[in-house]
Amino acid sequence: MRPLSELSDATLSKVTTVFTDIDDTLTTEGQLLADAYAALEQLARAGFDVVPITGRPAGWCDMIARFWPVAGIVGENGALYFSYDRSARKMRQRFFATDAERRANRAKLDRLRERILREVPGAGIASDQLYREADLAIDVCEDVKPLHPRDVHRILEIFEEEGAVAKLSSIHVNGWFGDYDKLSMSRIFAADILGFDLDAQKERVVFAGDSPNDGPMFSFFPNSCGVANVRDFSDNGTALPAFVAGRRGGGGFVEIAGRLLATRSMQGRERAHG
Repeated sequence: MRPLSELSDATLSKVTTVFTDIDDTLTTEGQLLADAYAALEQLARAGFDVVPITGRPAGWCDMIARFWPVAGIVGENGALYFSYDRSARKMRQRFFATDAERRANRAKLDRLRERILREVPGAGIASDQLYREADLAIDVCEDVKPLHPRDVHRILEIFEEEGAVAKLSSIHVNGWFGDYDKLSMSRIFAADILGFDLDAQKERVVFAGDSPNDGPMFSFFPNSCGVANVRDFSDNGTALPAFVAGRRGGGGFVEIAGRLLATRSMQGRERAHG
């Protein structure tokens, strides 16, 4: 990981889109503070398409797509996207799995839920589980006493033993059935909503994240950026970002946004004098 200062203005001048994780990337100690939210608004006003890419549930995604200054949101680690068309007053939704597949998967996840709670004392069900469409979120530190790493590892193992995909975020272990992740639904979102081929034009995107479930995004985007707390996971073998901010959480996101906004402002001045 190189310092954010080494991400060149020439590279940033090509960026049109900002993908960002939420928990511990936009938030700081569990809160979305004013400076981070203001950075989202400033990016949107400057013409960037801002898209949270999160493990948070469908219910939260509906609210975020409607009320935040964003082009849309990818939720539940790639299970879905929501994008609110303000002019038409219409929510556009797309799910990776069909309704029938999600019902069948929910029955398997319900059985997994009971096994994990039985075998891993201290684990809890995430408080936002009620609002989820496609996954099971196990709380490992948000509203429960932080679990020992061996217990977190055991939760991951149980999901995998049952044939599920499992990813660790900074607060949850998320498990689901289906061949998708944050990156696969980001590809679909870019094509459907933003109108470009993500594989062909990945340089247009800066991705900001902080934890192992961001690994597919970190490894795919040449302009991937971590907030400083990504260093907490640097020894666990997961993919890391190309660049890292100096501050943790939302403060790090503000740094990343600041670089983008400064470059956009400089472009505007050059056009005005050109």
